Amino acid sequence: MADCRNSSGMPSSLQCKEIVCVDCNRILDSCRDKDCFENVEVFLTDFGEEIINNATSVRVKCAELIHTDIYTENIQFNHGFYQITVRFYVKVVCECCVCAGKSQEVEGIAVCEKKVVLYGSEGNVKIFKSGIDTPFCGTCGGGKYSTNDPTVVVEAVDPVALSSMIKEHCSGCCCCCTPDEIPVPVLSCVTGSLCGHRTEKVLYVTLGFFSVIRIERPAQYLIQASEYSVPDKQCVDSGDANPCSVFNRMSFPVNEFYPPSFSKKK
Repeated sequence: MADCRNSSGMPSSLQCKEIVCVDCNRILDSCRDKDCFENVEVFLTDFGEEIINNATSVRVKCAELIHTDIYTENIQFNHGFYQITVRFYVKVVCECCVCAGKSQEVEGIAVCEKKVVLYGSEGNVKIFKSGIDTPFCGTCGGGKYSTNDPTVVVEAVDPVALSSMIKEHCSGCCCCCTPDEIPVPVLSCVTGSLCGHRTEKVLYVTLGFFSVIRIERPAQYLIQASEYSVPDKQCVDSGDANPCSVFNRMSFPVNEFYPPSFSKKK
């Protein structure tokens, strides 16, 4: 097998192959969703609430997905299945019309939550992996402990802002969380501290999400593989070359100026 280190340039029929064992995550179940969350309350700062309370109309300029919380729970009497709760945190930037025809931007956090059930199989194995700096002598070894519990992966794009409105606060409205429950990294994405229900009017938005959720578990598999290959491309150092010369060698981004047609997207 030592003669096949550079097999990338050889025809597939001539490449040397062998059976190897790999450790990877196996996707046990997955789903894709198109969710529409209607009338989601936007938590604003003191400044934002003051603007909203005096605004005549509002529109969403930007909605950015900045964080997710993922909770996994075993389903009782249905072994191998898990209920997955995904909480999306979205930074919303709105433009509000205030007096004298002026506009003012406000920002806040909208929180959406969804639940799905996926099959993640079963396993009670305890996994220990050695660390880089494993002590030779010591009461505790350097092995890092974990389990083979399933891992949930959520893929999503920034939501589509479908509508926005300002209306009176409803004391009976059900929200999935309060401003105090929002993680600190999310709070740092807005200017000022979030507050809730200090004014009569509240900002609501409707958001559309496209997401893919999958559940994985570590496993070992035997696969047929070729030997590793050494890349043929040489590393190029820009060094102190003239910036214009470097720019002139770049290819023109034609695709950026010609968006794909509808027929090509199918």
